[in-house]
Amino acid sequence: KISAYKSALFDSVSDVLAVCCSNHSVHLHSRETLRLVGELQGHTAPVCGVRFSHLSPHLLFTGSADGTLRCWDIRRPGSDASQVFRSDSTHSYCSFDVSCSERVLCAGTEQVEEDSFLVFWDVRMVQDRGETGSLLGVYSESHSDDITTVKFHPRQADRLASGATDGLVNVFDLSLGGEDDALVTTCNCNSSASSLCWTGKDLDQLLCLTHDEGLHLWDVARPDSDDTLTLLSSADARPMVQLPDGASLEYFVGGTWLSDEERILLVGGSNHGELHLLDCSGRGLRFIKSLRGGHSATVRCFQWDAIGRSLLTGGEDGQLLQWKAGAEEISVGMKDSLKSISSIQLKTKAHRKQATQKGRSKLA
Repeated sequence: KISAYKSALFDSVSDVLAVCCSNHSVHLHSRETLRLVGELQGHTAPVCGVRFSHLSPHLLFTGSADGTLRCWDIRRPGSDASQVFRSDSTHSYCSFDVSCSERVLCAGTEQVEEDSFLVFWDVRMVQDRGETGSLLGVYSESHSDDITTVKFHPRQADRLASGATDGLVNVFDLSLGGEDDALVTTCNCNSSASSLCWTGKDLDQLLCLTHDEGLHLWDVARPDSDDTLTLLSSADARPMVQLPDGASLEYFVGGTWLSDEERILLVGGSNHGELHLLDCSGRGLRFIKSLRGGHSATVRCFQWDAIGRSLLTGGEDGQLLQWKAGAEEISVGMKDSLKSISSIQLKTKAHRKQATQKGRSKLA
């Protein structure tokens, strides 16, 4: 079985952008100029994601396959992590997120023998003289393979979605207690989930992308109902949109909810670095614009900067690019192309965990 996963390799707050790199470090860049302003070192295996604190912009959470989640004070780049979160020594993390209230931190593990775990910590409580976060417990029954994406609801602190290579996407209400009670919705994407995004005007929809370019959009507004509504579903969504000039859509980078426009922005690309911006809704996919002349290899991560009205992208060519146009052109219906106004050549590539061959038994 092939397992590969993308994760949130970017996050930004105020004027700082954090980027996961292939040497297991995290680089801090000026969001305005993209210049390197700091580096965080300490992880000993691939970094699976970065998340800035919702409440304290100077704090950054990172997760790694080395079995640790760490909290850093970016005002002191070069110093050790101020807090380290661990669970069982056999756990290797491939996804994580922090709740909007910043009370709970959750990480998804790779499969351990025949089990996979969602691990929870209380961010506010510390042990061992403040160095280690307090472990709350684990969920162990809801997934049977690598948990590749974990996403807390942006507004509801107890609502959590998780996706795995077992093809299941689960929604939990953590306020209900134990795992059996907390699991309120299960959706099947019939493939390995690569990313999740809360979307919709009330953020009650889930967008799921899979590692084989599948796309699913579900309405999960009523978690206590068995009637989960599938708004859009395709095992391979690439043929759903026709690109002009014979352009090639070979993969999806990811999707994000544009709250100001109340639309889903989907980013795809070609293996030669060309990017395509798409509008995604229950009606299907619609081509917006292509971005050319920037990357020369596959793009692995992106972030829409709503404040600066720009798109940030990182790729296997080791480049970090910022694309921007006039504010009137940034809408999903923009008519003029975004242009790369600034770029920087990274010493290390924006990280993506590569596919590895696994031969592991599944639960019966």
